[in-house]
Amino acid sequence: MRTILLATGNPDKARELKTMLGADFEVKTMKDFGIDIDIIEDGQTYEANALIKVRALQPLVKGKDLIIMGDDSGLSVDCLNGAPGIYSARYAGEEATYADNNKKLLKEMADVPEMNRGAAFITVIAMILPDGRELCCEGLVRGKIAFDYCGVGGFGYDPLFIHEASGRCYGDMTKAEKNRLSHRAVAIAKARELLNQAL
Repeated sequence: MRTILLATGNPDKARELKTMLGADFEVKTMKDFGIDIDIIEDGQTYEANALIKVRALQPLVKGKDLIIMGDDSGLSVDCLNGAPGIYSARYAGEEATYADNNKKLLKEMADVPEMNRGAAFITVIAMILPDGRELCCEGLVRGKIAFDYCGVGGFGYDPLFIHEASGRCYGDMTKAEKNRLSHRAVAIAKARELLNQAL
């Protein structure tokens, strides 16, 4: 069984990734390895930030037979020229909570009609294999931003995002439902395929 080290300090994201990767991999977090570092995500794209994360951990686990996996995800709103984008986690400020970010987004879009509320959730996954090879893949799903909270589940912008293909709000889905069709699920499926080809 292959071991994957997740380059994230976000417990919500770690839980989702562990569930999606399934029993084929032993999934470990930075905490499991006693790694406590602040990774400065100063890239200008999702891919750049995902690579920054995995590259930061590589020297700390040198010589270990494992795959380092990191992702960068965000919400891209059409009428906001792609914002909040790579700044999704800190849209309302460096110390912003999920609620702060959602409140700001609703305020910014208060006068936007339904036909112009299109958006996409995007995840880019970066991986470094034991031999040093780097792999990246992207998951994207379309949807629209609700006029108000349309669910209380999930995390981040989930309570505001209506998934296009299903017509349902992320925040109104069970974890299992969201894990089958989310942007992160699409990216993980691609990542698994890349790993199967490469290993």
